[in-house]
Amino acid sequence: MLSAKHLDVRYGQFRAVRDLSLDVKQGEIIALIGANGAGKSTLLRAIAGALPIYSGELSFKDSRITHSPSCDRVQQGLSLVPEGRRLFSEMTIEENLLLGKTSNRQGDWNIDRVFETFPNLVKRRHAKAGSLSGGEQQATAIGRALMSNPDMLILDEVSLGLSPLVVDQVYDSIETLREAGTTIILVEQALDRAIAFAKRAICMLEGRIVLDKLTAETNRHEITDAYFGLQKSTAQEAS
Repeated sequence: MLSAKHLDVRYGQFRAVRDLSLDVKQGEIIALIGANGAGKSTLLRAIAGALPIYSGELSFKDSRITHSPSCDRVQQGLSLVPEGRRLFSEMTIEENLLLGKTSNRQGDWNIDRVFETFPNLVKRRHAKAGSLSGGEQQATAIGRALMSNPDMLILDEVSLGLSPLVVDQVYDSIETLREAGTTIILVEQALDRAIAFAKRAICMLEGRIVLDKLTAETNRHEITDAYFGLQKSTAQEAS
C-alpha cells in the first residue's frame, strides 16, 4: 500500500530522516517507536505531505506521491492524525468532524458512525474544541481523520498527555479499525501497549530504521536495545 525508497527529509541542513526505505502492506498495523528526535513525526508528516521530501521516492497504492500536496493524498485515502491534534478550537466537535468530509471520498464513515465509535463525544457534539478534555480532543481528531474514509490512517503520539484510563478508551475505539482491516501506522511511546496492539514494530534512531520486526518475533528487551542504539541496524546497515 505504501512504499518509501531512500527518503531524505530535512530542516535546513539537518537531515531528520536519512536514506529511509519502508514498505507497508494493506491491512498492516505498525507501531513506530523511537526516542524524541528520532525522526518519527518527521517521517509521518512527510508521508502525509505536511513536510517536503528532499530526496527519494514515495508511492501510495502504486501511485507516486513524492511531491503531491497533502490534500491530494487525503483524496487518495491517506489521513494523518497529527501530534497535538490540531483542532480548530473555536469550532464545535461536529464542525471539526465535518471538515474531514470535505475530501468527498466515498465510504462507510459518517458523523453518526464516528459518534457510535466515540460515545464520549455525543453529549458534547456542540461544544467548542478548545473546551474539551485531552481524551475528547484526541477522539475528535481521530474522528475527523476517519470522516475522510481513509485506506491508511496515521496516528502520531496516540496516548501523549492522556491518563491511562483515557488511553484505554482510545485504544478500545481504534480496535474496531484494526478489526475492519484498516492499515494503521501509529507512534506510541508505551512499548508494552505498542507490542500488544501492533503486528509489526519499527524502531527509529537518528533518522534511520534500526529495527523492523513482527511483534510476535521480537520482545521488549530487543526493542529497548534498538531504542537506545545498543543494537546495530540490520535493515539499513549498508547505508
